Amino acid sequence: MEQTSSLSRSLRPVILIGACALSLAAALAMTDFFRGRSERQAAAIALTKGDPARAPVIFRRYGCSGCHTIPGIEGADGKVGGDLSGLRERVYIAGVLNNSADNLVDWIVAPQTYSPKTAMPATGISEKEARDLAAYLYAR
Repeated sequence: MEQTSSLSRSLRPVILIGACALSLAAALAMTDFFRGRSERQAAAIALTKGDPARAPVIFRRYGCSGCHTIPGIEGADGKVGGDLSGLRERVYIAGVLNNSADNLVDWIVAPQTYSPKTAMPATGISEKEARDLAAYLYAR
């Protein structure tokens, strides 16, 4: 019994050091995650001249979440329109426009201009609101 107790006491520092190392590794990984996220957000704001913080309300106001799956927007799991996850990494917007901030804003405002038979409706969204949505999507 004494040997087991002695072994437990001798392993405590090793376990404590291991736990600290694991915590440090997790903290560093989270730091990299948030740094990357904040860099993406800064780039998205610069590209679009929009504010991603305003986007969740705008997505809901215009019903975007009913048709699209939108990362980070609760209940946005629509299957009518495309999944908007990873939009910044795509070559085309809706298969018809080169992926650029201005093209994305133009598509959001007036999709029928670029694809007359698209299911995406003209919602009446303003260019400023569309820039906020584009900033959000490029920041993700």
